[in-house]
Amino acid sequence: MSLLSPRASLPRSSSVPAFLALSCVGAFATAPAYAADADKAAAPVTDAQQREEILVNGQRIHDEGPKQVAPLVNTPRSVIVLPKEVIEQTGSNSLADALRTVPGITFGAAEGGNPIGDRPFIRGFDSQGSIYVDGVRDLAAQTREVFAVDSVQIVRGSDSTLGGRGSAGGTINVLPRLPQLDTFGSLSASYGEADYKRVTGDVNLKVSDTAALRIEGMWHDQDVAGRDAIWQKRWGIAPSFAVGLGTPTRLTASFYHMESSELPDSGIPYLYTIANHPGTGNVTTQPALGTVTTAGGQTGYVSRKNFYGLAARDFRDATTNQATIRVEHDFGGITLRNTARYTHSDQSYIFTLPDDSQGNVYGSGYVWTRGNTRYGYSESIVDQTDLYGKFATGGIEHSFSLGTEISWEKTRRGTFVSANGSTISPRCNTATIARSYCVSLFDPNPYAPWVNYTSDTSTTATPIVKGTPATETQNDANTKAVYAFDSITLMPALILNLGARYDRFESTITLPGATQTKVNRVDNLFNWQAGLVFKPTSETSLYASYATAATPPNSLLGEGREDNSITVATLSLLKPQKTKSYEVGAKASLFGEKLQLGAAVFQTDISNARVLDDTNTASFIGETRIRGVEFNVSGTILPGWTVFGGFTHLDPKIIDGGFTTLTAPAISTTANGVTTVIQPARTIGVVSVNTGKQVPQTARNSFTATTNIDVTKRLQIGGTALYMDEQIGGYADNRTATQTAAGVVSVNAATKTLTRSIPDYWRFDARASYKLTDTIDLSVNAQNLTNKTYFTQTFTNHYASIAAGRTVFGTVNLRF
Repeated sequence: MSLLSPRASLPRSSSVPAFLALSCVGAFATAPAYAADADKAAAPVTDAQQREEILVNGQRIHDEGPKQVAPLVNTPRSVIVLPKEVIEQTGSNSLADALRTVPGITFGAAEGGNPIGDRPFIRGFDSQGSIYVDGVRDLAAQTREVFAVDSVQIVRGSDSTLGGRGSAGGTINVLPRLPQLDTFGSLSASYGEADYKRVTGDVNLKVSDTAALRIEGMWHDQDVAGRDAIWQKRWGIAPSFAVGLGTPTRLTASFYHMESSELPDSGIPYLYTIANHPGTGNVTTQPALGTVTTAGGQTGYVSRKNFYGLAARDFRDATTNQATIRVEHDFGGITLRNTARYTHSDQSYIFTLPDDSQGNVYGSGYVWTRGNTRYGYSESIVDQTDLYGKFATGGIEHSFSLGTEISWEKTRRGTFVSANGSTISPRCNTATIARSYCVSLFDPNPYAPWVNYTSDTSTTATPIVKGTPATETQNDANTKAVYAFDSITLMPALILNLGARYDRFESTITLPGATQTKVNRVDNLFNWQAGLVFKPTSETSLYASYATAATPPNSLLGEGREDNSITVATLSLLKPQKTKSYEVGAKASLFGEKLQLGAAVFQTDISNARVLDDTNTASFIGETRIRGVEFNVSGTILPGWTVFGGFTHLDPKIIDGGFTTLTAPAISTTANGVTTVIQPARTIGVVSVNTGKQVPQTARNSFTATTNIDVTKRLQIGGTALYMDEQIGGYADNRTATQTAAGVVSVNAATKTLTRSIPDYWRFDARASYKLTDTIDLSVNAQNLTNKTYFTQTFTNHYASIAAGRTVFGTVNLRF
């Protein structure tokens, strides 16, 4: 094994497949009325196809699954449907990239206890553990691809009734491309700036009158525009086969495989800490960018290209394998469906977190190349059974769904053994700089020499190795759940939507140590939702809804937020976090259901949020409230002119952030060389600096608009404009505690309160395509057209992730 990097001995991979309908009971959708599947040849639709597809807003899409018991226009919740046409037109090549076109979604950054992967925030709440693929939870932390994605559904608001544990702010549901009774295909090849190379293919073969085969593939290789050293490589394949299409009994089998390898981006560190910020009162810090003068008077320029990682050490490899079998049978107007899935994902990485914890960035002009390490895997087996259909009781119509879910999930993780200067203080000195433990803020060298040693001060080189099994943490979980939904048409203009779900969630964590201590807990969760829809006309509706969610401790099995973990000490104190969502809204279908408009006003309250109490113990006493309004539009404005986007305004507030513990130093005297302790050190809890502040990782205002216009029968032009308001990383203040000889403890008020944030920004993309023939077209995408320097995500402290610069690439598309 190399002394410089463990890459040669580690597995590769990363990503994800796709997800069926989670636009369940109570969804307010803006499904765009884009043209019928562009991958298909212009052939008549068969009866079998009509059985497999439903007509929504002028386009044919896959049956959205049993949990959607009513058309989207008749369901009282907020759902955005992002179609593959928008994904393709915007040149998106990852789920996070595609979700940038949806207003109201922000992203959090990774850290030691929060693994690298998609970390979206919906309505201010971390939804990293609430991502689904084809209706089944996809727990593993990963960076998901879109080459096999048909559409993405974003369900907003408390959503545990639909998906189970978690889902405080909503869920993200990825729908796959599945076999259809037709023969068609497509092949796309792209090349562009920063050596951008991408090839994707999609072939669907009609094998018989009732069977079809489909396979999608992808190969991707690029550097990152505007960033030094960063590169990304990945490939994937997604075959699927279906029999019995157009008959009462159907079977679909699918498999998804993706591997990825990259040099992970370490972003830009924040300039100040609370200790060295020169201001007083309410002060702010943002990532150190542009002209910077350090505390010692050194002035230099921090470029957006600066990469503070180490190419000789840092890496990230990931793999995802997923197999799904679905069997369906129609009994007249009732269908029985069973979905079984096995998933295995693994990930290994060392990535540099540009650290400012000792004030070294502003203090000395150096950045600690703190190496965050992780290796591990996530494995799951999930089985879902659904019975759904329609019936009438008197003059009242019911569209119902009953279901069960049984799942087994397991994760295991550890860290690599490597030296990175963490035991040295002050962090950055001549010795640590010589070993590349610290690099220049102004002129970092990504290719600086780096060797792993047995310790921070040793001169003996040693390979990077995995920790022993005794240092690894394992999480196991078992879920047994039942759920039911009913859309009740009381009269043509009045519809009642109801849903309920009960989960028995048992989780066990095996903690590191020679004795491998196990901690077990069982949570019984009941969640429900209800909504009422009033339809002034068949094309419009007004609705009101209420929904709950519950997030028990350890529900993410170590694959997400650090505040969700459990320990022996906190086991008896933990409660599930509870979330309630209230929402009223309206929607309309215009121009023969080709254009969808929607608006909603909502409030989401979370209680039992995990914070520290006044004894410095983890307790579930925190409260958060998110209020907001959102507007959405999607579909066809005029023939040949489509639009997708909206606006979201949030008022995200931490009502109760718990406590912060301050320590009053001990009081002692020294006489004749003998020290006598008069008063020992004492602790006191004070109200957290977070209380009353804006929720981190949220933006008060966000706006997106993606449009495409047919200028002629062959020429199309389009683009995307998006605005993201300032986002908060975290807060800190400098309160201290002192005590008297009598043991009276006093709190000294803060002289400054620090807010870490990333600034607001506008971004613009452009696109043009020209159809050479009926089967060949050329397109050009310019992402970040103005080469805007902006940040996409922020961690609580330390650093923020910077976006790629202007990326222009051309694509040749062949369809047959």
